[in-house]
Amino acid sequence: MTRSEWWRVDTATLHARKQELEVLKRRLDAEQNAILAEINNRGVRGCSGHATLAAMIFEDFLVTDKEAGARADRVLALYPGVVGGEVVPPLAPLTADAAAEGAIGGSQIDAIIRVLARIPSTVPEEEVRGGEKILVDLARRAGPRQITRAGRRLLDELDPDGKEPRNEDPKDVRPELRFVKHRDGTLGLKATLDLETYARLKSDLDPMAKPHKAIDGVRDSRTQDERYGDAFTDYVRLKTTSRNLPGQAGEATHILVTMSYEDLINDLGEAHLDLVGPISATDARILACDARVRPGVLGTAGEPLDIGRSKRTVSLAQKYALTVRDGGCAFPGCDMPVPRCTAHHIVFWRHHGETKIDNLVLLCTKHHRLIHRSEWTVAIAQDGLPEFTPPAYLDPTGQPRRNTMHLRT
Repeated sequence: MTRSEWWRVDTATLHARKQELEVLKRRLDAEQNAILAEINNRGVRGCSGHATLAAMIFEDFLVTDKEAGARADRVLALYPGVVGGEVVPPLAPLTADAAAEGAIGGSQIDAIIRVLARIPSTVPEEEVRGGEKILVDLARRAGPRQITRAGRRLLDELDPDGKEPRNEDPKDVRPELRFVKHRDGTLGLKATLDLETYARLKSDLDPMAKPHKAIDGVRDSRTQDERYGDAFTDYVRLKTTSRNLPGQAGEATHILVTMSYEDLINDLGEAHLDLVGPISATDARILACDARVRPGVLGTAGEPLDIGRSKRTVSLAQKYALTVRDGGCAFPGCDMPVPRCTAHHIVFWRHHGETKIDNLVLLCTKHHRLIHRSEWTVAIAQDGLPEFTPPAYLDPTGQPRRNTMHLRT
């Protein structure tokens, strides 16, 4: 029946059909959420190039930032996740079942999730699931407001004393710092700090870790841990380029990367990063795009053939020009601001690409790696702005995309 013919049916039929369609919509939402969960578990950055699931939803579905965040939160709460190769059970499995039936919708799901997220980890699993069942059964016949009220009563029963106060006095400790290489190849730090060092470091990082200002109403999509990680990365870069710190031969500390001439030309093999060890040739090129890196090319016997100067690094004037043009990471859907970005050579330096504005684009660390390691391509369009073409499996039409978060045109 077409939309202009509903006047023909009786009122009872209209009410019945609207309820049927609501159930169908909820079932379709549940199916789409299951698909989004699978994409997230495979790695949303590798599947679509976006930094987070919320960023992908925002860009692909053209919704508000608030709606994208809410939809991503539902996906992460309702379906199992994968962290470090291990499956993590969902926060609300019974809620997911009810959603798949079409019995409950988005706002009811959100209310249940908010309650479950506040249950202390000390509460036994069977009690948590029992509480979830109470909320789900209520949601089949009640709205978010009633669910929230019931949730407060449930929390009072499961955790009547609230959080236990902490009265422990901080102990004096000797500072320790360890550089850690994990089995999966990632690197990390483990530190124990005295009170003063902790306070100094946190006071330095806090301003750098604040969410950046919303751009066109879009808020910072990074988690707090991600913001502090980015802040610490920038903190190290700023400190190591300071002339007030110890350096080498009167210059700020440089990183030495060595690799064989054949590997450099053939885009194969490994490089060696000073103080770290073997890295891929791709990682070596990523570092060399915009960092204080001295490329050392070795002959077949490993002898140094040339130690180049930092000619790949963009000048201050070029960085300003890129800031005006790109406004931040230029990758579609990315909201990373300029301080978190580096300049990438569109035509790689080893392919004789030049360090000039029409061969440079600002990229955050995640999308910098994506461009080097995937089939995504970037080019400067006729109007002088960067645009990105996705792999064929993402968009068979090959339609170029731009970042609408930063561009002012």
